[in-house]
Amino acid sequence: MGLLSKKDAKLITDPLADNNPITIQVLGICSALAITAELKASLVMSIAVLFVMGVGNVVISLMRNIIPSKIRIIVQLIVVAALVIIVDQVLKAFAYELSKTLSVFVGLIITNCIIMGRFEAFALANKPWRSFLDGIGNALGYAVILIIVGFFRELLGAGTLFGIPVLGDPIEKTGVYALGYENNGFMLMPPMALIVVGLIIWVQRSRNKALIED
Repeated sequence: MGLLSKKDAKLITDPLADNNPITIQVLGICSALAITAELKASLVMSIAVLFVMGVGNVVISLMRNIIPSKIRIIVQLIVVAALVIIVDQVLKAFAYELSKTLSVFVGLIITNCIIMGRFEAFALANKPWRSFLDGIGNALGYAVILIIVGFFRELLGAGTLFGIPVLGDPIEKTGVYALGYENNGFMLMPPMALIVVGLIIWVQRSRNKALIED
């Protein structure tokens, strides 16, 4: 963070911990429930949101003085929709199978509360550079939670990471399966995502008493 002032650096570091958009602000929960059964899907969604938030915040900031107040939400939706279309087309071109898996959920980035919230609360009131940092910081905070949840759900639910077996062969009973371990299919169900997020929130708040007081 040597290239950034302390104030600017906090725009990136705060959302990673004490002001995380999912665990503290409780935004973007839907995607955490829907696409985290696979680590690869979690990672791709994280990258997509990183692109949309980083670029979107800059665009809204550049336009902030010319956007009529009465139609600002419509303008924000148009900006984010255009960026989501770009993401969707790139996925279809380079990762078609994954794009089919994420098709509906990529579209729902348009209404992601985190993105619209940062447009409204920050980009409309700040210059492009700080808006870019805010977008990147909140997207990384979102990504950290998605990747953690996706990691544990796929590992414990299927015994794989990125689709690659890492615990052994459940059929041949090798690796940890030789010790009697069985994949927990419940980990792949949406309710388990909420439980994992809840555990993350519990750990985070137990480590920072200020969050409990808030």
